[in-house]
Order: sequence, then structure tokens, then C-alpha cells
Amino acid sequence: MTETQDVITAPEPTKAMNEAVIEEAVRLIDGGLNDLLHRELVSTDEVSDLLLDVRMLLTAAEGGVRVDEPVGA
Repeated sequence: MTETQDVITAPEPTKAMNEAVIEEAVRLIDGGLNDLLHRELVSTDEVSDLLLDVRMLLTAAEGGVRVDEPVGA
């Protein structure tokens, strides 16, 4: 007798959704870098918040979840 397993897969994200997530991530990075550009000293908390926001956007997109407001906003 052969064993079988039921596998449920999440729907594949659309190309438009991927492009929108990438555009949002780039916008978030550009905004964060612009805020930090003219400063001599930047705290590790601020950099961590920016990286976590980008990570949250990208991982939420994998699961098909929409993130309206980043953590560091």
C-alpha cells in the first residue's frame, strides 16, 4: 500500500502584485535612506527598523498579505 499526503498550496502571486511589492520596498528604502542621508550619526534601531520594514513587506507578499503601514512608520 502506498502512502499519500494532501498538499494545499497557496495561489501563486501575480506579476503585478510582485512588481507592486518591489516598488513599495524600493520606495521604503529610498525614503529611509533620504532621511538618513544628511546625518552624521544613525542609531542601529533606525537601521533595524528600516530593514525589518522591508523584510515584512517582502515576506508578507509571499503569503499574499497586504501590509498598509510599516513598523517604523
